[in-house]
Order: sequence, then structure tokens, then C-alpha cells
Amino acid sequence: MPTIDITTTQNVTVEYELAGPQDRFLAFFIDVVIVGAFFILIFLVLLQAWVSELEDSGILGRFFSLLPITLFVSYHLFSEIIANGQSLGKKAAGIKVVRLDGEEPGWSDYLLRAVFHIIDTFLSFGTLAGILINSSAKKQRLGDMTANTVVIKIKFNKRFQLSDILKINSIEEYEPTYLEVRKLREKDLLLIKSAIHRYHKYKNNAHAEVINKLVDRLLVELDLDEKPAKKIEFLQTLIRDYIVLTR
Repeated sequence: MPTIDITTTQNVTVEYELAGPQDRFLAFFIDVVIVGAFFILIFLVLLQAWVSELEDSGILGRFFSLLPITLFVSYHLFSEIIANGQSLGKKAAGIKVVRLDGEEPGWSDYLLRAVFHIIDTFLSFGTLAGILINSSAKKQRLGDMTANTVVIKIKFNKRFQLSDILKINSIEEYEPTYLEVRKLREKDLLLIKSAIHRYHKYKNNAHAEVINKLVDRLLVELDLDEKPAKKIEFLQTLIRDYIVLTR
């Protein structure tokens, strides 16, 4: 499976699995069905309301010829902004848009991706998008290249699922050490787990330094004074505490 390393704003490198052509086609197909349903609904409503006034002017035909493209571009723009990089199709396929520089994508990034669907998808009948996604190293279409984004899988392997990291049934079975961990978000804990995994998989100075920087950053974020002697154990404890305290 093709993967990509993305360095977050906390200077931690996380390995993601890139969404393949099948994943993106599934998401695209679901989105097309959704937009198609909206188009048919609008078509029927407006046709009923305007047909007598506009049937001789040609305006109605031009309007409905542009409506599918407008709906599709608008749908992708607003759904990805609202759902943080996921249209309904992407949610169903378990994929998501992220920036290559580790920053959160902004509305301008989503706008570029949406507008370039006109070239990637409509003008080339999807051929250009398919060729680029299949052939480019980062599985990017033009919209991705322009917006500096990639599409990744978020259906993590079990080692990346917080609920599967440690089997803790209730808070009565475990006493948390760091109550401050509630300040973090689930994606922060997934990042911590990914850093631990990469440290064990590639034991070198670079990944050891990542762990050191990550621990230092977490000590600041959680307002902890004492620097842990065993950094990996400290990170694993944070994960345990988070699972118990947020369940």
C-alpha cells in the first residue's frame, strides 16, 4: 500500500496510507449519486414552475446544462469545509483530504479542489483525474496538486484505533495518572500512537528525536512540570488515561 509521511505543526512525522483509485472512485460514485438526486429534485421543481415562461427562450436549457457542474462543485466545496475534508462519499469510503505541509486545509484549499473538478472530472470525463491518481507518486489529481493536498485513508489499521490499543473496560479498573490529558483531541492521541509505532519500527536517532520533541511539546500543552525518565512509557500512559477519561 502506498504511504506518505506528513510532518505536523508539532514537528511530528506521521505515516498515512494514501487513498487508492478504488477508494476515490467509490467516494466519487456516492457523491455523484447524491448530487444527481439533488439535481433531479431541483429539475422537477423548477421545470414545473418555469416551463411556461421559459420554454421558448432557451434560458431554461442553458440553466439546466450548467446546473449539474455547479451543484457538484458547490457540494464538494461546502461538504469538505463543513466536514473537515470529507464529503459524504469520502466519509463512506473512509478517506479524507489533508495538506502535505501538516496544516489544516482552509476554505481556499477546498475551493481549488472543487473548482478543478471542472478540468479533472467534467471536461476530461474523469480520464485526467484517473490517469493522474493512478500514475502520480502521491495519488494526486490536478486539484490536489494545486491545493497542495492528498487524500488519505482514515480507516486505520487496528494498531491505530484508540479503542483497540488497550482493553480497558471502565474507569473503575484503571486509575488515570494525567487528568490533564482531556485537553487533547482524539487525533492528537492517534498521532502519539503513530509516533510510538514508527519509533519501534524504525529505531534510529531521527525517530528518537521525534519522541523527545513530542514529549517536550506535550509537557507544555498539559502544563506538566516533571519530565518523564521513560518517554515511551509516558506516552503510553497518556493514551491509557485518555481512553478511560473520555469513554
